Amino acid sequence: MANVVSFDVEEHHRIEAAVGLEVGPELRAEYGARMERATRELLDHLARANALATFYVVGEIARTHPQLVRDIHAAGHEVGSHSFDHRRVHRFTPDTFRADLRASKGALEQATGAPVFGFRAPTFSVTRETAWAIDVLAEEGFEYDSSIFPVHHDRYGVPDAPRGPFLVTGRERELLELPPLTLRALGLNLPVAGGGYFRLFPLGFMKAGLRQAARAADRGPQVGMLYFHPWEFDPGQPRLPLARLARWRTYVGVTRTANRLARLLAAFPFRRAIDAARAIRASGADLPRFQLGA
Repeated sequence: MANVVSFDVEEHHRIEAAVGLEVGPELRAEYGARMERATRELLDHLARANALATFYVVGEIARTHPQLVRDIHAAGHEVGSHSFDHRRVHRFTPDTFRADLRASKGALEQATGAPVFGFRAPTFSVTRETAWAIDVLAEEGFEYDSSIFPVHHDRYGVPDAPRGPFLVTGRERELLELPPLTLRALGLNLPVAGGGYFRLFPLGFMKAGLRQAARAADRGPQVGMLYFHPWEFDPGQPRLPLARLARWRTYVGVTRTANRLARLLAAFPFRRAIDAARAIRASGADLPRFQLGA
């Protein structure tokens, strides 16, 4: 059983709820500075807990904040791709997605001097409609993906996907998938991996999900994949002019995230996603296979 704490690193104005909003250059610059400050505070949290993490970073950040990306890598954490400019996979064709991957991977590798092996799509947008993305990721040399969330949601999700690590097939190519953590209860997969769920639900839900995954380890490899965003740890940031529901989803619980993260890091051991992926490969375990594409 491996637990992974991961961070999707993008400036606050790039979030899906803000798509279509006009955000001026001054506010964009402020969000960029606050993103860097919040990410550095997360690095301090991890150092105090002696924990390693995976940071899925938007490729443009490697150009605008290269020292931050270098410092993440220098601290021993994994740097993975979170696309080049935080567009959902649905907005691409296979060819334009490939170009985006190469731009992101190239920018991150130039900043760190190390290869990028992992990918997470913005808004978990690898779904049945974008199954071709798995083929492109495999062809571009990624070792694993962490974009398929096995839940029902209005923006994403493949609810019948396996809850633990599995081999996913797009149209033709296969790739190791590390899905975000869910808690199986009342016949449903409850999303307890992070984000708004981390801010809204009691922390006990996430802990219960991690314990449930650990109990399932005798049936095959398990990874408790958690995810957070630096902006979720910055309660003083300027708030975006979102619609009522989106505003509640975005900002609920932001004042208690730092304390909750510290409690998690003290209660569970964590490792990088690439280390978990390679341990699974080395074990020779017979993973479930899941056909995402038609």
